[in-house]
Amino acid sequence: MARFEDEWLEADGFGGFASGTVGTLRTRRYHALLLTATRPPGGRTVLVNGVEAWLEAGGQRYPLSMQRYAPDVIYPDLSASLVAFDTEPWPTWRFQLNTQTSVVAEVLVSKATCETVLRWRIENAEKSAEMIAPVLKVRLLLSGRDYHSLHHENSAFNFNAKISDDSACVNWQPYGDLPVIHAATNGAYTHAPDWYRNFCYVRERERGLDFTEDLATPGVFSFNLADADAVMILSATSAAVASASSCVSAQTAAGHSAELMSAEQQRRAKLGSRLQRSADAYVVSRNGGRTILAGFPWFTDWGRDTFIAMRGLLIASNRLDDAEAILLEWSGTLSEDMLPNRFPDYGDTPEYNSVDASLWFVVAVHDYLATPHASAETRARLQQAVEAIITGYTNGTRFNIHASTEDGLLSAGVPGVQLTWMDAKVGDWVVTPRIGKPVEVQALWINALRIAASWNPQWQQAAARALQAFHEHFIDPSTQMLFDNVDVDHVKGATDRSIRPNQIFAVGGLPFQLLDGAAARAVVDQVEAQLLTPMGLRTLAASDPAYRGRYGGSPLARDGAYHQGTVWPWLLGPFVEAWLRVRGNTTDARAEAEQRFLAPLYAHLDHAGLDHLSEIADGDAPHAPAGTPFQAWSLGELLRIESLLAGLKPTSA
Repeated sequence: MARFEDEWLEADGFGGFASGTVGTLRTRRYHALLLTATRPPGGRTVLVNGVEAWLEAGGQRYPLSMQRYAPDVIYPDLSASLVAFDTEPWPTWRFQLNTQTSVVAEVLVSKATCETVLRWRIENAEKSAEMIAPVLKVRLLLSGRDYHSLHHENSAFNFNAKISDDSACVNWQPYGDLPVIHAATNGAYTHAPDWYRNFCYVRERERGLDFTEDLATPGVFSFNLADADAVMILSATSAAVASASSCVSAQTAAGHSAELMSAEQQRRAKLGSRLQRSADAYVVSRNGGRTILAGFPWFTDWGRDTFIAMRGLLIASNRLDDAEAILLEWSGTLSEDMLPNRFPDYGDTPEYNSVDASLWFVVAVHDYLATPHASAETRARLQQAVEAIITGYTNGTRFNIHASTEDGLLSAGVPGVQLTWMDAKVGDWVVTPRIGKPVEVQALWINALRIAASWNPQWQQAAARALQAFHEHFIDPSTQMLFDNVDVDHVKGATDRSIRPNQIFAVGGLPFQLLDGAAARAVVDQVEAQLLTPMGLRTLAASDPAYRGRYGGSPLARDGAYHQGTVWPWLLGPFVEAWLRVRGNTTDARAEAEQRFLAPLYAHLDHAGLDHLSEIADGDAPHAPAGTPFQAWSLGELLRIESLLAGLKPTSA
């Protein structure tokens, strides 16, 4: 069985989700059973944080949930009774109550309706005298808060419940500006308002953040498990549409839950492999179109992450309708010939502080247009967006982004702004400013020029000129590795010799490689020797004085380590592709790559964020996972590399 602290995820396709741990303890402020996006995919609000559940039978009380209270008290303790957990077809727990009797609990989120379905059933109770008249009791734990915040006891919380005649449907609205919470069940409800205080979230404590919370519990649901499985369906609607018609009978609740579970099981079966089923969580709605969330539980949709992740999540997985919808949706957000870096949780104004998000869009367009899916109209619209980006970057746009008149390479950066994917910033401190001509930005720029040149020959000369300048300026003659940055701080000839993974994009990870032969081999070999770990590539060589081998502690400490040695699994994608390119994409090479590089990632699917890959890991062994446990581009790059290992040949230079 997975470890108690490992986490599960059920996403609703609109930015909302349910999530928790194998051991049922909530360890993060983001763990909840009903977390809804009020302005999809933003405005995410926690409504139902969890449950307190137990079984009463034969004068005994058997706990089915576990809580942690400050300072660090766990009660009750399920370590003996929780004997099994599985994520297939959705999170399912088995509690062994005695030698003969067990209870199975399930939770899923319906993609069709955004409802959270909870179900409990008892097994073999008829064989046990101890299980006479088993009654399940469930208390919902409610808040009504922004998902980044915490909740505390207060007099404004509205405990009032609207109860249907047969108690099959109960509604609450904790605060007047929030959605109404609906609980449809086949049980009976008894109103008994109370506060549960000082829940302790250990992951928040580890992150140096506030970590205690009070939750409201309005009443108790009772279910006779001897008669039928217990069912609870949680949902949220705006106050304007909430009414008595939202209530259903107990029989309808049981039937509706069965329909939702059957439909969801069939939908998931059609998605394909385990990775493809997990990939589905990140594809969500925005403005009637589609986008990709960068990660759960706290990221929204970021341009850079979207275009990197979609190459594996969607294009390599043949979800081309979604890929097209996302590319068209994002192409409509061009401003000053740039695409957004990210959309905020609240507000409609996107942030454009990225030099590479627009270039990754061009790469994603290339991958998509290489399929036969695009119509002539879609092709024309996407090519027009690509041309606008390249023209704008050539002439100059925000943040001093422009093609250098001296060598045709892309120069970018102003003090105080982080523009590359190494974007950690604390207050006014930009940890890795990389102002000048960062190496992966040049790889993206030259690729973008070559991609555009495939339909517009006017870009051929610019691509050739930039490639020549790259060869002249980026190879460090003392190591044969590539400088991480040249013309640092816009000082001609200034170089950054930091050994970072960004140089790998000159060989792998993009449609066209910039180096071949011995030069490519030298880069790949040294990246492997100094940066490769089982979880991905370090962001800085351990020999560097600025190296930080552990990611943890306060926000300042974490952001200071984020790109200073911390490992990123998504970088294993470009590394494996580069490794295959320099060794030959043969059957034997693919088999070796899968065994050496991908096997540890496959093993990681059974830990941390179950069925998913983490955002980052420590640079030092044992490379403990950190950051978000569910990260889109980590999973996307694994899916993309799976396609390469299946025999798809990368484009040569």
